[in-house]
Amino acid sequence: MAILILGLVVFLGVHSVRIVADGWRSATIARIGVGAWKGAYSVLSLAGFVLIVWGYGLARHDPVPLWTPPVAMRHVASLLTLASFVMLAAAYVPRNGIKAALGHPMLLGVKLWAFAHLLANGTLADVVLFGAFLGWAVLDFRAARQRDRVAGAPRGGGTLAGTGAAVVVGVGAWAAFAFWLHAAWIGVAPFAR
Repeated sequence: MAILILGLVVFLGVHSVRIVADGWRSATIARIGVGAWKGAYSVLSLAGFVLIVWGYGLARHDPVPLWTPPVAMRHVASLLTLASFVMLAAAYVPRNGIKAALGHPMLLGVKLWAFAHLLANGTLADVVLFGAFLGWAVLDFRAARQRDRVAGAPRGGGTLAGTGAAVVVGVGAWAAFAFWLHAAWIGVAPFAR
């Protein structure tokens, strides 16, 4: 469990700099340059991610059950993760109405993804992993919305084509992950249990 927690501290810590020290971040980028900042950010993020994957894998070998979720929660989790994949796609597909309406769809997608996994899983490692991501996404979304208000950032509009593309890409990515990649990468087939 210690490796999982260390990975979360490193990964989410790096991703929390704008939440807790935006001024320091800006000053550091000005001092060392954008390229050096992005390089250090990427290396630390990757190290944290590797520690999370390794630590969660180790924790799954000796699980500490906290509760047994009802089978229905798997179905609820599937629907929530479908929505989270659409939101993730909306963060990158240009000119879509989902991003225009939500402002920060990736963070909302992470919230849904984490919440869905908390509903469907009941071990200590699950609570630590998905609870940490849920808490981080809530704080980061709040901070991002505050930055938007201060900057007076307009969200822009979306087009039907952009919105449709975000939905198609999100649903396609969700289907690939739910029916194939989740089992291949995580070792759990969501619809096979």
